[in-house]
Amino acid sequence: MKFRRKYLSIPYVLFLVCFVVIPVLFIVYYAFTNKGGQLSIDNLIRFFSDKTNVDVLLISFAYAIINTFICLLIGYPLAMVLANRKYNKSSVLVMLFIMPMWINFIIRTSATRDVLNWIGISTGAHSELTTIIGLVYNYLPFVVLPLYTTMLKMDRSQIEASLDLGANPFHTFFKTIIPMTMPGIVSAATMVFMPTLSSYVISDILSEYNVVLFGSYIDLYFNQADWNFGSFMALIMLLLIGLSVFITRKFSKDDRGGRSIW
Repeated sequence: MKFRRKYLSIPYVLFLVCFVVIPVLFIVYYAFTNKGGQLSIDNLIRFFSDKTNVDVLLISFAYAIINTFICLLIGYPLAMVLANRKYNKSSVLVMLFIMPMWINFIIRTSATRDVLNWIGISTGAHSELTTIIGLVYNYLPFVVLPLYTTMLKMDRSQIEASLDLGANPFHTFFKTIIPMTMPGIVSAATMVFMPTLSSYVISDILSEYNVVLFGSYIDLYFNQADWNFGSFMALIMLLLIGLSVFITRKFSKDDRGGRSIW
């Protein structure tokens, strides 16, 4: 039998079916059935009839928006410095920046809690602040890396032309640099917003369970063996992720018509 290149996709297709398609089908099945295995919309009614569930979702949205904004605010100028050959002549600084990400996620978060308590920012008394600090610390690299990669591909001649034609640095930044780096901004925002929405380890450790995000609720119901309601909440999360991808898709192409780096 003649070997064809399409056969190389077989392992990927098998992986996709076993670890993506089948689990999603299980989530959909449990979300719309009751404990007896009968079709039901009780979970839908239960979710929207309990104000606490909706409040937790809205609070999670607020934390996700704040975290994304702060990460972009810090990560954008940092990525500009790293992408500037004048200040960073090698990739060593980039490697030093992402090296902490090689440490286990929980160990990193626990160490952050100890440091904050040591400098006097109690994780119990300042739950909201410590949670935001932990979220920014853990997700900042996911902003810097796509922005850094996008900035490396910027057409520097356009920036020089803007300045030569009389535009001041302010207008050059907002009219030239921002549009060229928009694919990186969209990728970075997407990679921070949705994981923050579903995160729960950071908030649990750094707030001492005072801040409850949507991911914590999903974990709570699964731990209580309430597979049906936990699956319905997980399905809502999947739908939100899909909606986010759909909305940002038109912004995620680079200037040459290709997909974004992520």
